[in-house]
Amino acid sequence: MRLFAATLATESNTFSPLPTSLAAFREGVFLRPGEHPDDAPRMCTAPLFVARRRAGKDGFTLVEGSCFAASPAGTTNRADYEFMRDEILGQLKAALPVDGVLLGLHGAMVAHGYDDVEGDILERVREIVGPKVVIGVELDPHCHLTKRRVQAADITILYKEFPHTDVAERAEEVLDLVLATLRGELNPVTSVYDCRQIGSYPTTQPLMRAFVDKVKAMEGKDGILSISIGHCFPYADVEELSGRILVITDNDKAKADAVATALGEEFVSMRGKTAPPYETVEGGIRSALSHNGAPVVVADPADNAGGGAPSDNTTILRHLIETGAESAALAPIWDPVAVRLCFDAGLGARFPLRFGGKIAPTSGQPIDATVTVTRLARDAWQSFGPTKVPVGDCAAIRVGGLEVVLISNRTQALGLEIFRNVGIEPTERKLLVVKSTNHFMGAFGPIAAKVIYVDSDGPLSRDYRRLPYTKVARPIWPLDEVTHPGLIL
Repeated sequence: MRLFAATLATESNTFSPLPTSLAAFREGVFLRPGEHPDDAPRMCTAPLFVARRRAGKDGFTLVEGSCFAASPAGTTNRADYEFMRDEILGQLKAALPVDGVLLGLHGAMVAHGYDDVEGDILERVREIVGPKVVIGVELDPHCHLTKRRVQAADITILYKEFPHTDVAERAEEVLDLVLATLRGELNPVTSVYDCRQIGSYPTTQPLMRAFVDKVKAMEGKDGILSISIGHCFPYADVEELSGRILVITDNDKAKADAVATALGEEFVSMRGKTAPPYETVEGGIRSALSHNGAPVVVADPADNAGGGAPSDNTTILRHLIETGAESAALAPIWDPVAVRLCFDAGLGARFPLRFGGKIAPTSGQPIDATVTVTRLARDAWQSFGPTKVPVGDCAAIRVGGLEVVLISNRTQALGLEIFRNVGIEPTERKLLVVKSTNHFMGAFGPIAAKVIYVDSDGPLSRDYRRLPYTKVARPIWPLDEVTHPGLIL
């Protein structure tokens, strides 16, 4: 038995001013066959990573393709997308004959000329391998669960957790179902229910936590093989943007339809109840500093690099400096130029530095301050569940009682290493400000005395009605009050 595995992934914010090119993939994950490290999966590479570890035990030969992944940003350059896609497709053709294909994709990648990148890839893979080869794909729940891609694959499974701490478990599930199908033990059939809604669904919040736990308890019983909850990615203007429920059963389409419908209707009933409350910047910082415990974590989702934002907005940073906050640390500010200047100045240097506020009007004005360089680190990483995420060269600077982490590889705050790389111990600070929507909770939730979410003036508005959609199919909530959810597959 022969399986082929590869990855091509990014999350595309079509409203972002940051174009995505091959350089962004080289900065993230750019691995040719056999180059994937053995220590941990990288962004969206878990299917290959898991298959490599299980090939001998499960009696199959793994043919490894390339793995390409980039931090979320704007629409991908068309020629660069086609170059990476065609490289993987060429590797697949060279690997033939194969019995199965495993793809680690994101699900919200958009390239110029390709609003449904994953649908394009999967259809081309299907054309190459034919109808009998089993195709399994792992997607991020912040995906566009389009009909085109679901129909092209046999097994589609999304991570269940937000923060995405279960990428390896879901990859194991994809591989299990692909192998069982190849052995003739299963005949997977799929149903998809379109909930016609745009929303945010952190699984660290009570309502969504209970919904996911319910779904997990249903799997493996009564012929239900897998259930996936597609949250959608709100910051992409594509036709099939919407929250959707995907159910896979063993040769029972009627059951798949019934389960998808029941769960879809329940998901619709949760509209407007799943996201945490948001405070103003001033109110959130005031609440954090007045809280008795420590550390208090303040999240800035509006400037989250994980949603395609630059991560260089200065609004909260400026407020902390102007109010003289003490025992406070903020991460990250993406500013490769400022990082370079800190390295040039050297450890311990005190010098005038302009940082942040570079990319767009929503970045705010840059900060001009006399700073002290407190720590420097080369080629740093942070952890995100089982994966490792590059931070690049980074520097810690002090402005009064505030410490700021500057990074050269744009990413959100995920692991405690974002501070520890540069000598800041997060458990010893009163206030931690993190630029992230909810992925930070995996590492910061357990140490936080309190978590506060603020809505700054960064580019990722929490009110989706303010986004200038032109392609999204209507009606859809909250853009429209009356919608028409239902089965689409």
